[in-house]
Amino acid sequence: MATTETATERDAIAAVMQHYIDGSAEGDASKLKQAFHPEARMYGSLGGQRMDIPITELYGFIDGKPMNSDGNYEATITSMDQVDDAAIARLDESGCWGTVSFVDFFSLAKIEGEWQIVNKVFAHTGGELPS
Repeated sequence: MATTETATERDAIAAVMQHYIDGSAEGDASKLKQAFHPEARMYGSLGGQRMDIPITELYGFIDGKPMNSDGNYEATITSMDQVDDAAIARLDESGCWGTVSFVDFFSLAKIEGEWQIVNKVFAHTGGELPS
């Protein structure tokens, strides 16, 4: 199946991803809410503990706890693929809360004309969580 990605759609998907990046970096749940569908879920493990949760639980975990706690947070969209109203994006994050790194995979859907993250799956790839 051929990708039907256009520059306009790519920019719109990147804008949604930027809401996620900004919200995570700043510890701002209101920005995260702009990125996610209200019924989205998240799956992964952090420090050996499973975090298979509704996305609303992520808001409480992040709000007021910026990933960019020491100015070293970096997030890079390393891939994006879109066909019609479905898309996926990979985000590599490092410097979260100091030393923590993640690889995130997002599923996005264009619902009522707006791109939204409907699912996040992540891998904790390095670093220790702060106490």
